[in-house]
Amino acid sequence: MYYNSLNKNLKERFGCKVYKLALDGKMTCPNRDGKIDTRGCIFCLGGSGEFAQSAATVPEQIEAAKRVVSNKIKDGRYIAYFQNYTNTYADIKYLKKIFTQAINHPDIVALSVATRPDCLEDQKIQLLKSLSEIKPVTIELGLQTIHKKTAEYIRRGYPLETYDSAVDRLHSAGIEVVTHIILYLPGETEQMMLDTVRYVAAGKISGIKLQLLHVLEGTDLEKDYMEGKFKLPDMQKYINTLEKCIRILPKEIVIHRLTGDGAKRHLVAPMWSADKKHVLNSINAAFERDNVVQGSNIQ
Repeated sequence: MYYNSLNKNLKERFGCKVYKLALDGKMTCPNRDGKIDTRGCIFCLGGSGEFAQSAATVPEQIEAAKRVVSNKIKDGRYIAYFQNYTNTYADIKYLKKIFTQAINHPDIVALSVATRPDCLEDQKIQLLKSLSEIKPVTIELGLQTIHKKTAEYIRRGYPLETYDSAVDRLHSAGIEVVTHIILYLPGETEQMMLDTVRYVAAGKISGIKLQLLHVLEGTDLEKDYMEGKFKLPDMQKYINTLEKCIRILPKEIVIHRLTGDGAKRHLVAPMWSADKKHVLNSINAAFERDNVVQGSNIQ
């Protein structure tokens, strides 16, 4: 078994255990504030920062987050991870302030920012470039799918060309890019999912997140699920698809995620995904059994 996991990559890169600290930049999203839409993406309950700290300042958030994970990490370092909503959707002066506070913290080894491709104007990329001269900077982009019909269904709010442009400009600025893909979006066949993975892998990215679709209560996606408009896979079917994804990913791409862990109190389906430890153990056991090697089936 071989795949280029994030944990392995970080240990090789920084020489110690590295843990992400989820921070809240206190921003919103153009898909929620009316610039594009007010409903958000169809699967979104309200951002993705359930574990993000919400203290008043970034330094305070970092210290609070360190206390939360203190039982998991003793002598390691941390990545400042701005996770919730769209973390470049703000005035450039504000972004410079909070990102600089984070990256200059002595326990922080890198900065990671989750955002949308349509919220990366050139001046913001220049800011990220200047920050990357201090410590490594990674941008996480929520693409989810390359397929237009699916993108319209989930209300993504931007075309594929916008993603392509953002990746090219970030790469030119020396910024690492991690792309989010959601597997088993309604209406997509396994071949469509693999086409998305191949497309993304052929671009200028350094990492990928493979996310199982979750149905959360209170979302528009829940309504469609309860009406029987789509089904979700059982764990074995999901693992089978993951194996195919891993085999077509180039070895140099770091795999940041193999599943997902939606908030249990809001999770509607699939319920088997709630036990993340069991799911990950099952994935790794299946990869070992099936001799899954990253990059072994690139065509």
